[in-house]
Parts: sequence; structure tokens; C-alpha cells
Amino acid sequence: MARFVRWYGSRPLHLLVLIASFALTGYAMVRLFAVQPWEVAIWFVGAAILHDLILLPLYSLADLSALTVLRHRATDAPTVPWINHLRVPAFLSGLLLLVWFPLVFRLAVPYPGDTGLPDSVYLGRWLAITGVLFAASAMTFAFRLRHVRRGGRSDESPPASDDGSKP
Repeated sequence: MARFVRWYGSRPLHLLVLIASFALTGYAMVRLFAVQPWEVAIWFVGAAILHDLILLPLYSLADLSALTVLRHRATDAPTVPWINHLRVPAFLSGLLLLVWFPLVFRLAVPYPGDTGLPDSVYLGRWLAITGVLFAASAMTFAFRLRHVRRGGRSDESPPASDDGSKP
């Protein structure tokens, strides 16, 4: 087992899950290409262009802006890394918007027969979910900060050496 871990870099379960995910992806691609090959190819090229040329620079700029604007001076008080408490809810909210944007922006035929909901509720629900995500992230950050300031060690500081002094 140790020889396999040294050779591969992880346990066999990792390799098995990786092979299974590639097999599932390959099966889905074969099925999709069999039905609509040009549409799938155009979708992949369009998604790559949209992500790499438009979205990646935009969210990199947003992340850099958040780091620049919200950066504060170093203090002696223990701190907690805060940027992921913005990144995670923003990512999840953006992913929900990406999946449901036709309904949120009323660009699709509504589904009142299937869901029993009018088309006006989707924007409000997306905003509510986004608010809950950011509120939960803020509460998690506050709890972590409270724990660190009450005597826990800072996540950013190096661990203390055996004699209690910093290395």
C-alpha cells in the first residue's frame, strides 16, 4: 500500500473515484454527442470562451478589489482569514444564478403548472437564498473570530514552539 501511495500520490480509493468520474463523464459525452454533436461542441467552445475571456477576469478583478478595499492594517489582536467568507457565498450565489438565470430574469416560459408558483417569485427566492448564504458566512466568521480572540490561536499565525515562544 505504501508503495502504491508513493507511486500514485494518494490512496487507491482516490484513483477508483477518479476513474469512475471519468467513466461517467465519458458516458454522458457519448450520449450527448450521439444526439446533438454540433450543439454540444458549440456549447463547450462558448462556455470556454465565456469563462476564460469574460468571467475569469471579472471575478478575479472582484476578488482583487475585495482584498484591496477590505484589507486592514495588522494588529496585535488575533485574526481569522476572512476572504473565503466572502468567496464561498458569492460563488454559491453565482452558481445558483447561472443555473436558474432564465427563471430569475423571466427569460423562460414559467412553470406554474409544474411548481404551482408564478414567475415573479424566482428573483425573490434567489435574493433570499443569497442573503441567507452571506448571513451564515458572516455568523461563521464571527464565531471563528470570537473563538480566536477568547484564547484560541490565530489561523494566520505560526504555531508556538515547545517552550511557548514563537519560532
